[in-house]
Amino acid sequence: QVQLVESGGGLVQPGGSLRLSCAASGSISRTYTMGWYRQAPGKQRELVATITVDGSTNYADSVKGRSTISRDNAKNTVYLQMNSLKPEDTAVYYCSAHVLTSTWHRNDYWGQGTQVTVSS
Repeated sequence: QVQLVESGGGLVQPGGSLRLSCAASGSISRTYTMGWYRQAPGKQRELVATITVDGSTNYADSVKGRSTISRDNAKNTVYLQMNSLKPEDTAVYYCSAHVLTSTWHRNDYWGQGTQVTVSS
């Protein structure tokens, strides 16, 4: 089994910053692309950013220039640094990872989500 555990969410004022972390653990042989998605109330889940194992990144236009995704391959951990936060960034943020398990199966795994609320 593979588990993804997010941390770092919370309440922040507009213009503030947050750093989200997500650690993957369990029966992992290798972790490939990792990413962050978010879902606001009444809306569909949307991509925030992804990062490949060699560090190539992709960002949603809505966060480009304000967010940075990074990863530590040795720790199977992905980070999302978010700056200049706006009320419209309020959502539950989910971590995802494409994993090769120790039983040689490739699957996508998701964390349980961490709430980010941007409000004064």
